[in-house]
Amino acid sequence: MFENQPKGLFALALANTGERFGYYTMLAVFILFLKANFGLDAATAGQIYSIFLALVYFLPLVGGILADKIGYGKCVTIGIMVMFAGYVLLAVPLGAGGTAMGAMIAALVLISFGTGLFKGNLQVMVGNLYDDPKYADKRDAAFSLFYMAINIGAMFAPTAAVKIMEWAQTSLGVSVNDSYHFAFMVACASLVLSIAIYYACRPWFKHVENSAKQVAATGAKVEELTPEQTKKRIVALCMVFAVVIFFWMAFHQNGNTLTLFAAEFVQPLCTGVQTMAFDIINLVMIVVMVYAGFSLVQSKELKTKLISGSAIAAALGVLAYKYLHISPNGITLSAPIFQQFNPFYVVALTPFSMALFGALAKKGKEPSAPRKIALGMVVATIAYIVMAVACIGLLTPNAQELARVTGDPTFVNANVLIYTYLILTFAELLLSPMGISFVTKVAPPKYKGMMMGGWFVATAIGNYLVSIGSNLWGDMPLWGVWSVFVAVCAIAAIFMFAMMKKLEDATK
Repeated sequence: MFENQPKGLFALALANTGERFGYYTMLAVFILFLKANFGLDAATAGQIYSIFLALVYFLPLVGGILADKIGYGKCVTIGIMVMFAGYVLLAVPLGAGGTAMGAMIAALVLISFGTGLFKGNLQVMVGNLYDDPKYADKRDAAFSLFYMAINIGAMFAPTAAVKIMEWAQTSLGVSVNDSYHFAFMVACASLVLSIAIYYACRPWFKHVENSAKQVAATGAKVEELTPEQTKKRIVALCMVFAVVIFFWMAFHQNGNTLTLFAAEFVQPLCTGVQTMAFDIINLVMIVVMVYAGFSLVQSKELKTKLISGSAIAAALGVLAYKYLHISPNGITLSAPIFQQFNPFYVVALTPFSMALFGALAKKGKEPSAPRKIALGMVVATIAYIVMAVACIGLLTPNAQELARVTGDPTFVNANVLIYTYLILTFAELLLSPMGISFVTKVAPPKYKGMMMGGWFVATAIGNYLVSIGSNLWGDMPLWGVWSVFVAVCAIAAIFMFAMMKKLEDATK
């Protein structure tokens, strides 16, 4: 799984993991911080939050255009420094007055602009590693590993934010408002780690830091495309971007209607063995077993096999202990806890995904990146079909709210959401890392940064359209709400398959 990949991949992936861990730690508590520290209502806090997210995903376009002129490595370095300055501003407790509000807004601008310089350009550098014919056939697998690294940071971030705040309150006696700043300090520390990894391992990837313009200036050979070829590639990428918009619109219901569903329609009391799924330690043990299991099977050295076997045994021991100490009273579920399943599934399933496509590649039957994206949309369609079927007969959201007052609400088992997130993660693994891989492969050399920025702009538009779900949340039957996303995903899948020949020709 990790063999025969350039060392630069692992360095860039770890640098990105550090940055993403800090970002998601900050994001986990940011909207709560706005309400608690500044006394903002939910609507105003949500507006600030959504504008920030839009900037985070739109500004990689600006960062990409800049990187195509001055180089990807330079933009990545500047981006980390700018982000760090933003997180420092958030980490300093300035109270709740006008100065604090101004500092907070300045921090968001810095973080979003720094992310715009960092995120897309780091991914372009990963793609540039695979322009080398020696590694060309490993591009899709590389982005699967890279995407897994992102989700490792995302999986631990919420827990880190909560724990550091609890520690600050209990051990240091700080107020709840001030404890948020300790979570932002975690983001600062993670960026220090990220830049340390980047520069310590820079010799492994320094050769891919320059833009095509800079490479050409040295006299080195750069792939030249005719205007017709350039147009064909950009058109193909724009078609993929159009599909990506609708995928993220449907997928990111996890923070919108799927979370509302968890809060209003999932049975709040969880008992028995099912409670183990909501303990992050248990999920980590499963991840350990998956990776140790692959190492055990794939390794040729006895020492590695013994270490892998020991890791599996230790993880099983922890799970057994947790099982024997399940609370007889069960646990009360909170809606945000379901957010841990998606990054967990990404990390746990990536080795299986890579093994499957690796086996197909050996037989010459691996689907192309555009075909994987189209299949991802099909799988996303299936996920929302599951939700629609599971919700037949349930009350509408407005009726459920009234029923909760009268004491007669309708609930479903938590497994409905657990399984839906599993299916959506299959879709994500087919679409997101494969889409990024496709962009780095197809983008004309002179416009790699801009095209990667285009991928993030499409993501930003999709995130903005997420609000369609909440606009439907009220008097519409739940099966009808989910059917809207069934239709959106199905239409996008049909479009991709219809355009498949054009998309696959663009890669030749």
